[in-house]
Amino acid sequence: MDPRTRWQRISWSLPWLLFQFFPIADLVTTDRPTAVRVLAGAALLLFTVVYLDVFRRAFGAGCFGPPDMRRLAFVAVLGASLAVWMGPSWAGLLIYVSAASAAVLPQRWVWPAVVGAAGVCAAVVEVSGQLGDLFILPVMCVLTAFGLRGTRHLIAVNSELAEAREELARNAVAEERLRFARDLHDLLGHSLSLIALKSELAGRLAEADPARARTEMADVETVARRALAEVRDAVSGYRQVSCAQALAEARSALSGAGIAVRLPGRVPVLPGPVDAALGWVVREATTNVLRHSGARTVTVTLTDDGTEAVLTVADDGRGPAGDTEPGSGLAGLAERVGKLGGALTGGSGRDGGYELRATLPLVAVPAGAAP
Repeated sequence: MDPRTRWQRISWSLPWLLFQFFPIADLVTTDRPTAVRVLAGAALLLFTVVYLDVFRRAFGAGCFGPPDMRRLAFVAVLGASLAVWMGPSWAGLLIYVSAASAAVLPQRWVWPAVVGAAGVCAAVVEVSGQLGDLFILPVMCVLTAFGLRGTRHLIAVNSELAEAREELARNAVAEERLRFARDLHDLLGHSLSLIALKSELAGRLAEADPARARTEMADVETVARRALAEVRDAVSGYRQVSCAQALAEARSALSGAGIAVRLPGRVPVLPGPVDAALGWVVREATTNVLRHSGARTVTVTLTDDGTEAVLTVADDGRGPAGDTEPGSGLAGLAERVGKLGGALTGGSGRDGGYELRATLPLVAVPAGAAP
């Protein structure tokens, strides 16, 4: 335990021990046999040590475990015995019994124990004929219990809040990792596929058409530099891809691979998150066409009816294999689109090949409403 924490707990408990002024004063000033004084003093010291240990166990870790019934019972029996034996000056020990009961016991047992302690305290004061003067002692038993229950509740709530903050921090870290992994896959998958394609093309043209080969290698350098800048942006969390930009890149990449491309005549003005999500869809679809499809033609359509935007990327390639699962790129796209309340579907096209379709609402979706 941190020494500062230990001293804080000790300093917190010291004011409560001021109630022991009255039994100690009675022990010193009242004429009693020496043996009685020694025995009562030792019992008071033992009572105090066990009482502090009960509180240490109840509040030491900032949480509440199973109640230590043996120590609590010892404190209750010893406190009541000293009060009955030594008189009204010792009746204040029942305040400690009430406090320990409120700090340790479950809710359903607290108030019977507190009422019992207050009753014993009132009986001791009444027998001595001083109930009118010391009526505050039974009342203090109840008030102290209320105070300790409130303290216990505040500590429990604070502990739950601390756990909630830690959970939110862990979730934020996990979300950032997922974002970075998704962005890195989408960025590098597209760029590296294009670099590999153009490098292969430049290698084939190196002898037959050196000028064209140099042009392709210049494109490779441009793509590599752009990929490096995009990765830096992804690390910083600022990377956004617009749909128009992704369509322009798709035209360049697919045309360079000898694939005919049909693109929308215009790109409507879309909300920023929708525009970025559709840009990522175009990028992933282009990457998959270059890698897997063997297509000769790719058709991209984009419609906007004021309520939702629908993007479709269809090719005339081999189409999906029956025994394959969607890759991590499509899974990441489905997550992006789903967070905006949209849907991503993929499968065989109407005329063969593969068709990827993204549908996104153009109005904000309330948190938690996305599928």
